[in-house]
Amino acid sequence: MKIFLQWTLLGTLLSAMSAWAVPQQSHAEIYKTITAFVQEQTLTLPGKVTITVDEIDRRISLPSCPALEAFLPAGGRLMGNSTVGIRCTSDMKQWTLFVPVQIKVSASLLIANSPLQQGHLLLAEDIGNQKSELMQTGILTDPLQAIGKVLKYSVRAGQVLKQDMLRAPYAVKQGQTVRIQVEKQGFKVYADGQALNNAAEGQTVKVKTSSSQVVSGIVQPDGAVNIRP
Repeated sequence: MKIFLQWTLLGTLLSAMSAWAVPQQSHAEIYKTITAFVQEQTLTLPGKVTITVDEIDRRISLPSCPALEAFLPAGGRLMGNSTVGIRCTSDMKQWTLFVPVQIKVSASLLIANSPLQQGHLLLAEDIGNQKSELMQTGILTDPLQAIGKVLKYSVRAGQVLKQDMLRAPYAVKQGQTVRIQVEKQGFKVYADGQALNNAAEGQTVKVKTSSSQVVSGIVQPDGAVNIRP
């Protein structure tokens, strides 16, 4: 019985030593890789970005990896409370871990200085600033993003301006007579037609020709409609 117990203890000790012999992945290296990834991915965000990576549970033990790769899970976004994945891409030691991350962005947001009606063309005096935390993408922070744009709907005084609130001014309006230009084999042919929808520069507009044919083309800076056969 005593001999059996000795062999059992020896086996346990050898197993423990074998486990200890396997190099374990440094949590500090995981933290460093995730932080660098988030910093790179948030470089274009306006304002001051503060990144906080949650501590990894000390009980989590992973084989040391020579090729760590951080990534954003499908459907994730690097704003507010988020999650970043990190994986070992080595063929011999593949594993994946998900770590909570908080991204705080303090910026100067654009707001409406006064109540503005739908269809209003924004001018510099219409826009103010408000220091706040950026909680979602699409919020405007640069006046150049808004000046010269048209409101899709009315806004109240102090309301934060977002990208989806604005559109480019129409270069062509429905019912307007427009010049059609057709490019073919190095030549340009011009004709007049009637626009069938509103369109801004660079957008597609349908035009009814004098022969009642309906064609589609791209609105040019001068309001002409370029059609490529």
